[in-house]
Amino acid sequence: MLQFHRVTIEDKPFVDGFVRAENSRSADFNFGNIYMWDTSYRQFLSSAGGRLLTTLKYEDLPFFAFPIGSGDLGPALEAMEEYAAHEGWPLRLRGVTDGHRELLEAAYPGRFEFAEDRDCFDYVYLAEKLASFAGKKLHGKRNFCNRFEKEHRWEFRRLTRALFPTCMEMLGFWQREFENPPDGLEEEHGAIIRALMRWDALGLEGGVLFADDMCVGFTVGERISSDTFDVHFEKAYASIPGAYPMVCREFARQILGDHPEIVYLNREDDMGQANLRAAKLEYHPEFLLRKYTARERS
Repeated sequence: MLQFHRVTIEDKPFVDGFVRAENSRSADFNFGNIYMWDTSYRQFLSSAGGRLLTTLKYEDLPFFAFPIGSGDLGPALEAMEEYAAHEGWPLRLRGVTDGHRELLEAAYPGRFEFAEDRDCFDYVYLAEKLASFAGKKLHGKRNFCNRFEKEHRWEFRRLTRALFPTCMEMLGFWQREFENPPDGLEEEHGAIIRALMRWDALGLEGGVLFADDMCVGFTVGERISSDTFDVHFEKAYASIPGAYPMVCREFARQILGDHPEIVYLNREDDMGQANLRAAKLEYHPEFLLRKYTARERS
């Protein structure tokens, strides 16, 4: 029987091996997100057949994450099936991409049914486009940046520990802008705190936007595959025209300067929030990375 253990920061080297083997553009499969959001998803880890096995809670129901790694799916699926039967769970997988779906269908034709998780689709953009906002589709963002640059004495600084208090203060003011806080705001606040507390161990990167000596935005992310960087958090004052596009553009430029091999920026999902969905679509993603829940038919 599999032995699972609760996620800790010491698991990063263990998980990173599977992440490198998977080389996925999905935001679900990097240790940063696994660790930062663990208080929400209560994840436990194990492995079988060269693949990472993860149990999690989603809307208080038990699931497995798709078993990332390399090699035959058989040992991992058999181990999960045995564990699910022992716990009295149905065999259900979350974070299933189109590529994962093809693997499951090829190995186990007709065994699983798949339901799209539209609220969990990742928005994936060309890094070069966000670094310049070139072209007709992004002229509005480019104009906002031009206005911001004309109206403010500004700079974009690399996020370091010295700026953590500044970012947390800004985050507090940012949260007070909401008359009706969106779902998940408290969980996100906790995830940001966990990110900053384990900044070096997690290998995170970020930037902070200042206007007239005031912090007006910050952002945090990490490289997740050979050609993709995941932007975990992006905060700016919506009341300051151009603040959000400036944070996006300047972080894209910083990423490309540090990681010239990066092609895509994954700006994660919209959590089913209509305003967030509209805002992400305004940046014209190169594609949406589809996600499914797979459930064993029997």
